[in-house]
Amino acid sequence: MTLFCTLAAALGLMTAPLMAQEGLSGTKTIYLLEKDAKRHEIGQVDFADDGTYAVRLHEHLFEDHFLSMRPFKCLEGNEKQWCYVPYPYANNRRIDSADLTDLEYDLLFLWRGASDYGINMWNGVYYSLSFEENHLIGTLNEVDMNVLSAPPEDGEMRPIKSRDLHEADPDSHWLPGVIIE
Repeated sequence: MTLFCTLAAALGLMTAPLMAQEGLSGTKTIYLLEKDAKRHEIGQVDFADDGTYAVRLHEHLFEDHFLSMRPFKCLEGNEKQWCYVPYPYANNRRIDSADLTDLEYDLLFLWRGASDYGINMWNGVYYSLSFEENHLIGTLNEVDMNVLSAPPEDGEMRPIKSRDLHEADPDSHWLPGVIIE
């Protein structure tokens, strides 16, 4: 990327062309990845040229569970379940080459043992996204989802801070990665 493009991107002047350069236009598929790179297609993202997007999960692939007095949609694994956590507060659903946080908030999960009772909010899964060639790749971070139990303060749209994210051991999780392509 040229110096001009870098400066223009920092100023927000080239968001749409950069998104197209990054290969993020139109409909892309969301896959959760097992340790052995086996893919589980869970939905799609529709990217607009202005950086906005819409996520559509394939809800028929998720099992309905009522855990800790709340409904969850979970993917069933042999040893673990991956339960989707819809972000409950305002989200602009807009990304650019320098900020993928809104989309990260739309891919929040909790894990639980397949035979566990209830759900533990400290078993949060946060996929940190980055561009790689013409797709997005996400690595798993552990996060205590209790940070979402109260609405963010006025003007604050992103209550999960970098200090809340903890690098996860990919070998200790069923679905340690995500790819959007």
